[in-house]
Amino acid sequence: MVEMKFLGMDFSCALGSLSRGEFPEKDCLLPLISKLLGYCIVAASTTVKLPQILKILKHKSIRGLSVVAFELEVVGYTIALAYCLHKGLPFSAYGELAFLLVQAIILVAIIYYFSQPMGTKTWIRALIYCGVAPTILAGQIDPLLFEALYASQHAIFFFARVPQIWENFKNKSTGELSFLTSLMNFVGSMVRVFTSMQEKAPISVILGSVIGIMTNGTILSQIILYQKPPAKKEKKAD
Repeated sequence: MVEMKFLGMDFSCALGSLSRGEFPEKDCLLPLISKLLGYCIVAASTTVKLPQILKILKHKSIRGLSVVAFELEVVGYTIALAYCLHKGLPFSAYGELAFLLVQAIILVAIIYYFSQPMGTKTWIRALIYCGVAPTILAGQIDPLLFEALYASQHAIFFFARVPQIWENFKNKSTGELSFLTSLMNFVGSMVRVFTSMQEKAPISVILGSVIGIMTNGTILSQIILYQKPPAKKEKKAD
């Protein structure tokens, strides 16, 4: 049988079964589906935060957004991407992290812009990140520290969502949060659990996606719960 591989996906098994009039077996089909879904997530991740960015720029407001939540998100993406690069996982298993990190940094920069004047602590946090992030992404740290950082990134992502969830609950409003971005985050986490299991990723990677399902699902439900019904237009008297 002639091998038909593209971007790490082997189509020969599935196409061979179909050419014989047979439905591909599970062991043949699931890895292919996992790869396809993985690349779909990577493709979708290139625009996942765009709705949130555009909503802030349109309204020129960061009402209801937790700055700390978005800052922690950048830290979490940085650690997760560095770990996946260090472990040599296939690009389809983590590629979205690179695009999400770039968009998250842009988003934080926009939030800073609309949070003027910026305090000294904010500048210090930004400078520390700019100084440390390149070293982490290059993997130029002690392996034990690397493992500890990755173990902590689940807590980082969890606590990145908690301030926003609390802000939403306190205000009974989700402010300028984008429904579309939250939905894509939720769906992406669900799909990533399946693909990570198929790629035999470490349990810690799968756990991160499970935490994403819970936290993103909570925020998504808040957006639906707290959305205001459209104002009714008053009828003019004849």
